[in-house]
Amino acid sequence: MRFLFVGDIVGKPGRDIVRRAVPLLTRLHQIDLVVANAENAAGGFGITRETGEAILGSGVHVMTSGNHIWDKKEALEYIALEPRLLRPLNYAAGAPGAGTIVVTAGNGHRVAVVNAMGRVYMPLVDDPFPATARAVEEMRRQVPVVIVDFHAEVTSEKIAMGWHLDGRATAVVGTHTHVQTADERVLPGGTAYITDVGMTGPHDSVIGVEKNAALGRFLTGLPARFETATGAPRLNAVIIDADPETGHATGITRLSVSAEDVASLAGPASPPA
Repeated sequence: MRFLFVGDIVGKPGRDIVRRAVPLLTRLHQIDLVVANAENAAGGFGITRETGEAILGSGVHVMTSGNHIWDKKEALEYIALEPRLLRPLNYAAGAPGAGTIVVTAGNGHRVAVVNAMGRVYMPLVDDPFPATARAVEEMRRQVPVVIVDFHAEVTSEKIAMGWHLDGRATAVVGTHTHVQTADERVLPGGTAYITDVGMTGPHDSVIGVEKNAALGRFLTGLPARFETATGAPRLNAVIIDADPETGHATGITRLSVSAEDVASLAGPASPPA
C-alpha cells in the first residue's frame, strides 16, 4: 500500500495547491489513501465546512488537526457532521468529534488514522502517550495499518512518540511546526517516522504568516494582525509504503512540491478547440 500524508494546509494558497497537486501525485505515485492536516485551512487559523469540503473534494480522504481545530466556531458543528475530520483524541472527554477513524483505501484495504496532540508548550490535554498507545492497539484489533498524526511543538516529544509506537503503528507523522524536517526513516520495529512533514501553503512567509506582520511582532513586541501570506505556494508531504498484511512500513519519502513543479507534472495545456 502507498499513502500520501500532506503537511499542515494553510489558507487559500494551501487549499489551491492541494486542489492542483493531490490528484496529480495520486496518479503519478499510485497512492491508495491521502491524509492531510487541515487545522489551518480557513484563513490560516481553523477550518470551516466550506474549506473542509473543498479539501475532501481535492482527493483527500481523511483530515487531521491539532490545537487550532476550534478556532472557527462552526468547526464545532462541522466536526460532528463530518467523521473524516479528526481532532486530537486526547482532548478532554466531551469534546465533539473523534480522534480515530477506519476508512477503506483505494486498493480495498481498510486503514486506521489516529490523531493526537502533544502537551509541551501546547494547550492542556490528557497525556498523549498512554492515550495514543491505547488507540493504536484498539485500531490494530480491527486493521493492520494504522497511521498516526502527532501534532506537537517539541522535537523530543515527537521523537519519543515515534519510539513509543515503533512496531505498533505503521507510521508516526509529526505536524504543527510548519517546517519540514529531514529525519524521515523506518524505525527498527517497522514504523515510518518523520518529526514534521512541513507546511502546505505560502513559503515566502513566516510559517504561513505575512512576513512584515510577523517581523513587526518580533522587532517591537507590539500586537500585530496576522494575515496568511500568498507567495511561493508549496506542498510538503511524505509518501509512506506499507505491507497491508503486517501493517509494517517499508519506506518513507519526503516531498516538497512547488507550484512550478505542479505545472510541470500537469504537462502542457490543451490547445483551445
